[in-house]
Amino acid sequence: MLSRIEPFKKVAKMLKKHKPLIMNWFIVKGKLSSGIVEALNNNAKVTIRKSYGFRQYETLKYALYHKLGNLPLPECTHKFF
Repeated sequence: MLSRIEPFKKVAKMLKKHKPLIMNWFIVKGKLSSGIVEALNNNAKVTIRKSYGFRQYETLKYALYHKLGNLPLPECTHKFF
């Protein structure tokens, strides 16, 4: 903060503001993985890609609920077995 260079001051303020979050990374030391979050993001993107052509936003919302919430599909009116 004692620097006369303004970009250094800006970085110092940002580091000071985010210090608790930065220190959490060192405390955990890589024991946590972001794989679960990445999988959810990937599932959401695939569902959005598959739902191209839906006319209403509500239909996309329900498709995301079913995919990400692992909800059961409704029973079909026709039985093939």
